[in-house]
Amino acid sequence: MAELGDLARIRSKNAGPFWLTIDLFCEPGSYARVAAIPTAAFAARLGSAGVKRFDLPDLQVVKLSLPRPEVQGSLRDRDMHGAGFAHLLTGMVVE
Repeated sequence: MAELGDLARIRSKNAGPFWLTIDLFCEPGSYARVAAIPTAAFAARLGSAGVKRFDLPDLQVVKLSLPRPEVQGSLRDRDMHGAGFAHLLTGMVVE
């Protein structure tokens, strides 16, 4: 077993006022393990039922998009650029 942060570089970013994007740039040889993680596991870890997933095997990347918990720039928005979401996946255990 390994943590996702050991298998991929994880970057989260703002994707507009309503969406966040998380990119998992897989280390050489780890794409198959990362791609085998069910979308439901990512959704549970991120606390969002609306996770969209895009697998890009030629680039060795798994891309996740999810609705922002608050509209960007609203009074309750605590993470304007979505940078904190990458940390939520770093310690995820991968078999």
